[in-house]
Amino acid sequence: MRKIIVNVAVTLDGFIEGPNGEIDWINNDAAAEMGEGSVFDQFLATVDAVFYGRISYDLWGQYKPDSNATTAEKNLWQNVHSKTKYVFSNHPAEDGKAIFISSAIAERVHEIKQEPGSNIWLYGGGSLISSFMNEGLVDAFQLAVYPVILGKGKPLFSTVKNKIDLNLKEISTSKSGVAFMNYERV
Repeated sequence: MRKIIVNVAVTLDGFIEGPNGEIDWINNDAAAEMGEGSVFDQFLATVDAVFYGRISYDLWGQYKPDSNATTAEKNLWQNVHSKTKYVFSNHPAEDGKAIFISSAIAERVHEIKQEPGSNIWLYGGGSLISSFMNEGLVDAFQLAVYPVILGKGKPLFSTVKNKIDLNLKEISTSKSGVAFMNYERV
């Protein structure tokens, strides 16, 4: 069965965005480490689908790096966009580039997990991740913990209702100080 994996950048104090949606705390040194052969590139090789909330999809689901972007960044986004995209939204808006799901979410997710294929990246946003966690749908967490404390912003785990026990499977660090932590649900 396919696994649903949360793979997200997070600050040391647990935020995925600053108070105004900013992600400027993901510094260029760390971003440069996301190219070919990186931890993130290796993760992308293990998934063939991405689950988005509507807002995250609107922001990142069709993102195209600008013309000044490095070849590595362009290749990374091409890889991300090669995956099957599912968008969970109360206001579906078919665009021919994603499969929109607006009802019977838990049942539909269980069906998708049973389909042949690789693992599934639960991209987010934060409320979608919390909803999936509350339904027991998340199998693993791969967190890139950045060495910064924001003090305020959008928390990764904002509305989780129950305790979830995890096993640490692997931890590594990068030159820029990012700690990569892989957990599986018990």
